[in-house]
Amino acid sequence: MEQIRSFIAIELPGELKLELTQHEAQLKTEKQPGVKWANPDSIHLTLKFLGNIAADRSGEITRAIEAAARGITPFRLKAKELGVFPNLRRVQVAWVGISGEVDKLSQLQKRLESNLASLGFTPESRPFTAHLTLARLSDRIPSDERQRFGQLITNTRFESNHNIEVDAISLMKSQLTRTGAIYSRISLIKL
Repeated sequence: MEQIRSFIAIELPGELKLELTQHEAQLKTEKQPGVKWANPDSIHLTLKFLGNIAADRSGEITRAIEAAARGITPFRLKAKELGVFPNLRRVQVAWVGISGEVDKLSQLQKRLESNLASLGFTPESRPFTAHLTLARLSDRIPSDERQRFGQLITNTRFESNHNIEVDAISLMKSQLTRTGAIYSRISLIKL
């Protein structure tokens, strides 16, 4: 049985991806060894990572997404600031935060978790934090380098002029390659 590595996400508009490209270029001027930057064309807002699923389950997963989206009208989000996970002393991920109608986003994400749990997907144990991942740090980076990278993120001003008009959710396929993940849409569910 074919397995597909998959996740559920909100895809971003091209204008915002261009802005993210510019912000990454600004951050990359500070040479940071062991930092793996996300391809801005591939950045998305993940609502639920599913992992490897049987290819023939995409239909039932799409129906669960449709049920979760029912009654939620289109809404608007905005990229707002830079930050890190888990904290400035042990930076592992650099991200862009999300503002706007996050109450609708949270409602949608909770419904997805609930509907997918009934299909056997383990609910996420950590609270949902809406973000766009910009970079991941290698496990081999020493503590002082992590802190230095955290300071770079903290000291970098972030502005975005583009909204994320959320009118659909996508079930996505992720193919891992040596040069990074390649994402393709399996299904699109309109709000």
